[in-house]
Amino acid sequence: MTVPCSSPFSEEVSRCYFRDVILGIEYLHYQKIIHRDIKPSNLLLGDDGHIKIADFGVSNEFSGGDASLTNSAGTPAFMAPETLRDEAQNFQGKALDIWAMGVTLYCFIYGRVPFEEEYVLGLHKKILKDPVRFPEKPSVSEELKDLILRMLDKNPSTRITLAEIKEHQWVTCHGQFPMPTEEANCELVTLTDEDMENVVKHVPKIETLIMVKKILKQRSFRNPYIGTKLSASVKEEFQRTGRSNSAPESFNHIIKRKVSSDANIDVPLMEDS
Repeated sequence: MTVPCSSPFSEEVSRCYFRDVILGIEYLHYQKIIHRDIKPSNLLLGDDGHIKIADFGVSNEFSGGDASLTNSAGTPAFMAPETLRDEAQNFQGKALDIWAMGVTLYCFIYGRVPFEEEYVLGLHKKILKDPVRFPEKPSVSEELKDLILRMLDKNPSTRITLAEIKEHQWVTCHGQFPMPTEEANCELVTLTDEDMENVVKHVPKIETLIMVKKILKQRSFRNPYIGTKLSASVKEEFQRTGRSNSAPESFNHIIKRKVSSDANIDVPLMEDS
């Protein structure tokens, strides 16, 4: 889903997807991770029809029962009001994810965010002050509206909790489809010293990584540092070694390659959110 969109999900489809989001967030919180950027574009739909949560670029790990945070992060339209207030204060991490889940569910149903403004400061003011309004179309159940309102409670201390969401009438279809228990859904992940040692098995040579970057940029499997015409000596050596022209190091021992000045493999790709 790209927000805004003209073809949002039905209430039934939204319920199925949202139940997956609930289980995913419960699992993350159990692992002591606050996502901090839940939104439709960070939810991936698998071939099996289930949702997977992605993009942990601004997530926080915590110890104890909840994260105590002081900085704002994430996508402006999905930020909780407690992160936008001028006065310095600590706020709880789990409640931030609940708020973003509420905005996401609103997007599922209406195809847009509940608070819209062209400029960020104006958007912040609406999130802080304006009530949640529901469009007349599509017509949705009162139980759904109740859930959204309780997730978008501007007071984090009275905002609905994840455990309460799992038991909400809309989520469970009035008890017909209860959610799995935390024990059934979550298993604490622990890492041993052996796990840490085996994280990286092999690191390619820097020259190989740079070559791959150039190949992708040129959209060609031809060696990026070789002209279209090979010299007779290179052809002879290539035929002797039997290496494929698409092999990353096929010309390492034949030609001294030059690295372009714009080659940079240390900077990760970042989503502009």
